[in-house]
Formats: sequence, C-alpha cells, structure tokens
Amino acid sequence: MQYHLLYAVLAATITLVLAQNAADCNAFYNACPSNKGNTEAHINYDLTQPLALNKWTTLGGEVVAGPHGAELTINNQRDAQTIVTDYYILYGEVSVEMKASPGTGIVSSIRMLSDDDDEIDWEALGDFTDMLQTNYFGKGDASEDYNRWAWQRVTTPQEVFHNYTWVWSKEKLSWAIDSTVVRTVHYADAKGGTHFPQTPMRIRIGIWAAGDPSKSKPTIGWAGGETDYSKAPFTMYVKSIDIVNYTPAESYVYSDRSGSSDSIKISRLVSSETSATTDTATQILSSTNSSTMTPYSASQNEISGSLTVNSSLTESKNSTIPDIPLGQMTIPQIWLYLETKAQNIVDFISAKATAIFISKTGTITSAIGAWDYFCLEIFGIIIFASLMLVIFSAWVCFVLHVCTPPENNRLRF
Repeated sequence: MQYHLLYAVLAATITLVLAQNAADCNAFYNACPSNKGNTEAHINYDLTQPLALNKWTTLGGEVVAGPHGAELTINNQRDAQTIVTDYYILYGEVSVEMKASPGTGIVSSIRMLSDDDDEIDWEALGDFTDMLQTNYFGKGDASEDYNRWAWQRVTTPQEVFHNYTWVWSKEKLSWAIDSTVVRTVHYADAKGGTHFPQTPMRIRIGIWAAGDPSKSKPTIGWAGGETDYSKAPFTMYVKSIDIVNYTPAESYVYSDRSGSSDSIKISRLVSSETSATTDTATQILSSTNSSTMTPYSASQNEISGSLTVNSSLTESKNSTIPDIPLGQMTIPQIWLYLETKAQNIVDFISAKATAIFISKTGTITSAIGAWDYFCLEIFGIIIFASLMLVIFSAWVCFVLHVCTPPENNRLRF
C-alpha cells in the first residue's frame, strides 16, 4: 500500500505539472529576455465584446466572444483552449468572472505563471459541483504539490458565474471567491519565502481534459474520472477580467538567477506623478502596506477609485479537504482525503526533523533536502498505512467478531 500511495502522489504531481503550459523561458536556469510589462495600473476586460478578447493571445484554437463572455471549448480529444496576456504583472489583484465547464475530467483553470515557474492557480473540476482547488508553486517545485493544494467551497461553479480573485503582495497571497477570502498564504509559509510566488507573471485562462484516457490513472482519479467525449462540447465562460498591477512598467528584467523579487529590475516605471527607472522591485514595493495591500504610493492617484476588491474582502474558514462525511464521499474524494491525512503525518515528521536539525547544527538551512524529504515521505506513509491496518483490524475484530474465541474454548476457573 505504501508503494502505491507514494507512486500515485508522485505520478499525479508530475502529470499535473506537465499538463500545464510551461514558461516561455525558464529564468531560473537561463538568461531570458526581459518580460514585457504594461504601463497601465488598472486594466479591465469585458469579454462579451470581441474587441476585448482580441487583446489576448489565444492558444489551442479560436476562442469566440458570446453574450456570456469568452467561450473556451473542448469538442474533441486533445483540445485545450487558452487565452494569455501578452504582458506580465508584478504583484497586484486579478479578478476573473467565470463559469466553469461541466463534464467528468474537465478542468477550467485560471493561472498566473512566471518565467521561472512561479505559479498561482484556481482549478474547477467538472464533476465537483460544490468545491474547487487552489494551488501555488515556487520555482516549479512540485515535490509538495499535494501539500500546497487546498479545496475551497463554492456553490455550483458550473452553473453560476463567480468572481475568483487573487490579492498578491510581497508579504502574502490571498484567494477570494465573490469578495470573501477563502485562503491566505504568507511569504514565510512557503519554505521561508523561497517558494513564494514573487516574480513577474502572465495571466493564463484555459480548459483541458485531465480525464483524457491518455493521462495517468492518478491524474484521471484527481479529475473525477475519465472524460467521455461523446458528451462534448464542454465549455467554460469568462465574462470579465479585472487586473490591478501594483508595479506598472514597460518591462521587467531578471538581474540574476536567484528567483527573488529583489533581483527584478523594473524599466521605466510609469505613474501619474512621475516617470522613472528603478533598479529593483524592492525599492518600488517598500511602501506597500501588508495589511491592506494597497498599491505603492507613486501610482496611488493613477488608480484612485479602481481598487474595490480589498475593501470588500472578508475572511472565510479555509478547507483543505472536503467537509463531507466519509460515508458520502466519492472514490476520488476518499482518495484525496486519505492523501491529505497522510501528508499531515509527513508534515509533522518534517517539522520535528527540521527542529532537531536546527538544534543540532545551529543553522536554519533546511534539513529536508530531496533525499531526506523522500525518506520522510516513505516513513510517513508507512506510519499511515500501519494506522490504517490497525483501524481495519479493530473493525474486523469488533464488528465481525472474528477475534472472539468460541464459548467452549474459553478458559474456565
């Protein structure tokens, strides 16, 4: 059981990452061209209008604008339509009004992706009518993918338009549904900030079939089952997109391969008060208020009145696993539930190991390298499997009474 659980987790992680569009140039390993920016601090797209859709790059076939917005459709196997901004933003707010596609195995996704594989996700699965997933990556590291994702409650996302919002600052990242915050990750939460998304990103919105028969079994299971293309077309709708860029600029340049926001040089930052060039993102973002996440003061006048998201956001209890009685879960939901429970054990072990490492060495360097973390995962899975075996054995003994000796075989005194 330990082997199969580990295999499923790793295979799902690898497959999910490969299924997404890769960055154009991986700046973590290569010297990449500058990222094109946008000098507008606030941009809004009404995608019921074809002209607005023309401002996006379309991948995987023609995307049309209808009365319900941009229509991204899967008609046949291997269809995967995506729209992408031709510019990057560095910290800000992105709000997308979307109705997800129904259909087993169909994924409606809203993502931001940088050139060094920082990533932020919303993923709505076609058969999950009361929840969707949030996720993030730093530097493309998927080793803890099943720890970073979380389930969020949402009402019939395949039938109703909802506003899905990120509020992304240097200090923290929040996900909100219809102006209610459902999850927050602070900088320090992401491996001490080393895996916190912090480099310029483009917005990518698309549809793909994780339930395609060519995908791995763990991926198909994650997606809710195998996609039946005889029920196509599968369509997601994007009615509007609102983008607030905290650091509007003509371009962003990676000055080194550290993957840190401090290494990002911003070219010709434009605001209503001044036009300037700054060396690093840190200088520009130093005045960002971490509690309200209002844009830096230089562009305050330019976008006055445009930031309506922060003032209306309210906190909501985060849910990392489906809040459903175990007996009522589907097989994919049970699988995710067990994975999450197993990961909790691994996290506990990892935290203990890190504390011991720090106390023994006097350094805060992570004790959980690739090999150490792999070993800890194996150990955690063995413990989890052992606990499950004990629970199952107890159930067999006490419910089926197979452990009760026959009356005539009992010792009599």
